[in-house]
Amino acid sequence: MNGVSGKGTGLWLVGARGSVATTTAVGIAALSRNLAGPVGLTTASEDFAGVPLAAFGDIVIGGHDVGTTPLAEKALALSAAGMIDGALVAAVSDDLTAFDPNILPVPSAPTQQGEIEARALDILDFKAKFDLAHVVVIDVSSTEPLPAYRSEFEDRALLEASLATPGVTVLPPSSIGALAAVQAGAAYACFTPSTSLNLPVLWQWATDAGIPFAGQDGKTGETLLRTVLAPMFTSRGMKVRSWAGTNLLGGGDGSTLADPEAVRSKLASKNRGLHALLGNDVVAPLHIDHVPDLGDIKTAWDHVSAEGFLGSRVLLQTTWSAYDSMLAAPLVIDLARLLSLAQATGESGPMGAVGCFFKDPWGSDVHAFAEQSKVLVEWAQRVATRLPVGTP
Repeated sequence: MNGVSGKGTGLWLVGARGSVATTTAVGIAALSRNLAGPVGLTTASEDFAGVPLAAFGDIVIGGHDVGTTPLAEKALALSAAGMIDGALVAAVSDDLTAFDPNILPVPSAPTQQGEIEARALDILDFKAKFDLAHVVVIDVSSTEPLPAYRSEFEDRALLEASLATPGVTVLPPSSIGALAAVQAGAAYACFTPSTSLNLPVLWQWATDAGIPFAGQDGKTGETLLRTVLAPMFTSRGMKVRSWAGTNLLGGGDGSTLADPEAVRSKLASKNRGLHALLGNDVVAPLHIDHVPDLGDIKTAWDHVSAEGFLGSRVLLQTTWSAYDSMLAAPLVIDLARLLSLAQATGESGPMGAVGCFFKDPWGSDVHAFAEQSKVLVEWAQRVATRLPVGTP
C-alpha cells in the first residue's frame, strides 16, 4: 500500500450514514478508482506535491451512526436529489457496500464511561481488522444543543466520577464520541459546532493523551467567503460598520437548526471569525431559516456596509449557493489525510495548522483564510521532512 505508513489510514466517521459521510465515501471510492478528479481538495494542490499523504485508495471508512440506511441506498437518494451523478453512484456501489459492515450502531452502556469504552473498542477493532497505521475520527453528525454548565466541566476527577455513575448523563453525545477517540489513541476532528472537546477539562484530557485534535465547525461556505473578504476591507483601510447574513437551508441540517437551542452554537461559531477580523463593534445580525424544499442546497446572502474615503459609503452584497455536503466532503478527506500525517510525525495537541478548515479553529487565533492557508502549507512541508527518506 501507499500512504504515510504503508498500512493505510482509517477514517472513522461519527454520523457515518449521513449526507456528508455518504458523499465522503462516494468521493473516496471515486478518487481511488480514478473516476473523478480531486476538485475541491486542498491536499491535491501543487503545494502538497512532496508531502507523503495517505493515498485515496488506502483510506478505509468506518464509523458509528444511529441510522441503518445502507450507504449505497443513501447515495442513490442524494443522486435522486440532484447532488451526485447517478452513473458515478452505480460505479462505486460495490465500494460503498464494502464500507457498510464497518459502520456500527452507537453502543449503549449503563454509564457514560462504559459508552466511551465501547466506542473506543469499536475503533480499535476497526484498526486491527484492517491493519491500519492510524485512525482519524471525524464528527460529521447533526448539531446538538449546547449543554448547561456543570461543575464537572472544570474538574476531571469530578467528571470521571460522574461518568462512572450509572444513570448519570453529564456529557453530550459529541463529547462521548470525542473521548472515545482520545481513549483509542486516534486523531480527532470536530466538523460540527457541537460541544465535543470544547470544554476545559476535555481539552486538557485530549492534550494529556498526546493525540492531535482539530476543530471546530467546518468552514464550507458563507464563513469561508467572509474570511476571504473581511481582510480586504481592513487592508484597504475601510471601516466595516455592519455585516448582515441570512442562510436558507433544507435537508437534515436545516431541520436540526430549526431548533433554537441547536442553532445557538452554529450562529456563535459563524460570527466569531468575523468579529475577530473586524472588531466586536461591527453590527453582525445573522439568522438561519429552514426551507425544506431546498434539500441539501444551502444559500447564503450577505449585505456589507463599510465606510470609505471621506465618509463615503461602500456596499457589497454576496450570494453563495451550493450543495453543502459537496462542500464539506473534500474537507473531511483533506482532514483525514492531514491528521494521519500529523500522527505519523508525532504531532499532538490542538492543531491550529489546519485552522483553514474551521469556522472557530482550535489552537489558533488566525481567521483570515489566506493567512490560514499559508500556515497549513508551511506546516505540511515542514513536518514532511521528519519522515524517513523513502516513505511513500
